[in-house]
Amino acid sequence: MFSRIMCATLPGLGLALAVAPFASAIAADLPTKAPSPPAFSWSGCYIGVNGGGGASGSNFTTAVGNGMHLIPADAATVAALGTGSANDSNFLAGGQIGCNWQSGTFVYGLEADADYFHSDATFLNGTGTLSTGDTFAITQSLTTDYLATVRPRLGVAADRSLFYVTGGAAFTRVSYVQTYADTLNAGTGSATGGNSLVGWTAGGGWEYAWNDHFVTRVEYLFAQFPVTNGAGRIVDTVGRANPLSGSADLIIQTVRLGLNYKF
Repeated sequence: MFSRIMCATLPGLGLALAVAPFASAIAADLPTKAPSPPAFSWSGCYIGVNGGGGASGSNFTTAVGNGMHLIPADAATVAALGTGSANDSNFLAGGQIGCNWQSGTFVYGLEADADYFHSDATFLNGTGTLSTGDTFAITQSLTTDYLATVRPRLGVAADRSLFYVTGGAAFTRVSYVQTYADTLNAGTGSATGGNSLVGWTAGGGWEYAWNDHFVTRVEYLFAQFPVTNGAGRIVDTVGRANPLSGSADLIIQTVRLGLNYKF
């Protein structure tokens, strides 16, 4: 019985031993899957430059106080015609610096930036008519030369792509000017004001890391600032006067392209 089992087993064992070297050689020749590269990490600090376009918008108001040059009815007419809005647009350019921290697919960051942005929204009221038949005109403008922000950021990463939202504080300095002129004894006047303003901003964007160091982006921001007030007076050639004042708010919208170097 034992001899019959051995006779049945030995041929199979011999065949397996004979085939094994060939199977090993074939397995050695099969292509192996390359190891996956490590996922990109957004953690780290960066510095960069940006450029794009911006648009500003302002709502203007005018007020004329009681005085001897204009009667109350004419003062109300000037105030009504001196109320309106204006827009302006221009290029902007600057730089940014910030840091990111990644946890899973979520990326948390903090960024500060500053851009040159010259905006000069100017409102021209045309020509108005006083109760005496004399005409008057008003011009108002709000000018700013820079925009800066400090903003936390929250994003979702998909390897080398990052989609994010952002919001924080915005900073600028404005100059407000209102000019007035009429033909009633050649009355002229101006109201001026200027302030460094702190407002708020919000927006979002998309970034793409081309390698471990260079990252490009496109970003949109909306910023709103408090009202700026100006004060002065209207005086005519015979010395009669009225107080003159005005105000303007400010909204800025920007679209920027950027390039960062990640450390």
